[in-house]
Amino acid sequence: MTITQLEYIVAVNTFRHFAKAAEHCHVTQPTLSMQILKLEETLNIKIFDRNTQPVLPTEEGIDIIEQAKKILAEVQNMTDIVQAKKEQFAGKLNIGIIPTLAPYLLPLFIASFTKKYPKIKLIVHELTTANILNSLQENKIDAGILVTPLHQNNITEHILFYEEMQAYVAKNSNAFKKSFVLAKDISPEKLWMLEEGHCFRSQIEYLCELKKQSEENRTFEYEAGSFETLRKMVDVNGGITILPEMATTDFSTKQKLQIRKFKNPIPVREVSIIANKHFAKKRLIDALKKEIIAVLPEKIKQNKKNFIVPIHLKET
Repeated sequence: MTITQLEYIVAVNTFRHFAKAAEHCHVTQPTLSMQILKLEETLNIKIFDRNTQPVLPTEEGIDIIEQAKKILAEVQNMTDIVQAKKEQFAGKLNIGIIPTLAPYLLPLFIASFTKKYPKIKLIVHELTTANILNSLQENKIDAGILVTPLHQNNITEHILFYEEMQAYVAKNSNAFKKSFVLAKDISPEKLWMLEEGHCFRSQIEYLCELKKQSEENRTFEYEAGSFETLRKMVDVNGGITILPEMATTDFSTKQKLQIRKFKNPIPVREVSIIANKHFAKKRLIDALKKEIIAVLPEKIKQNKKNFIVPIHLKET
């Protein structure tokens, strides 16, 4: 049994295809197949059912693959220990980040992180929550930056910060005259929202109980793909939208006058780095977490849990 053989079975399980797994491992398919066959002979079991398309692990194979992931994680940990002794940070970190965080969070830490850790190759993909979870499961990415809690048994969550949810209101709206807003006072026919697929949308639906309210009076519906679009829709067409605090940090003085906070308990969204429980690159994750927290605006750092608005994965 070799480390290479374990890497091959994990790759086949990820891609469910021998040719794609071989391409990922930079070897020929016959080489990969031969090594997996040798491992099966050593263990005296069949790890994969080769008669299915896509290729699926056998019942015994599932347990072997899970154990292989743990072993490979420990091997990587051994490398991390050596690098720690040499005070080195090196390797490749493949992360996913949700679209409602990427424009505001990435510019804060990318330059400082890459300068501080020049031997770490950071690869970033903008993905929805569902796609981040799928990519983690398939080992296509190492970690994700998104909104939690997810309540996933196979995932570890490293909390980064809490950001308040804030209302952005039109100057001619009733809410503009108030110091604070209440979720129950937000009318669905006057609320601009993100399109389906964003976890932030599901949080707003929960916060404002929109599923319980009728939208029959709405003569025009528009679902935006970005917070910037939502802001402009309020400015031009009136109404109200709800934005996360990070999306308002670069607002002009005039734009900030249109922000209304919610009354206590202030709703917040929890932002975390997530990884598989058997994730091997713990030192790289810790370095990334530390750098992100260091560059956050002071107001964001001071935010408390308050009322964490839950997300619904089926809508992310």
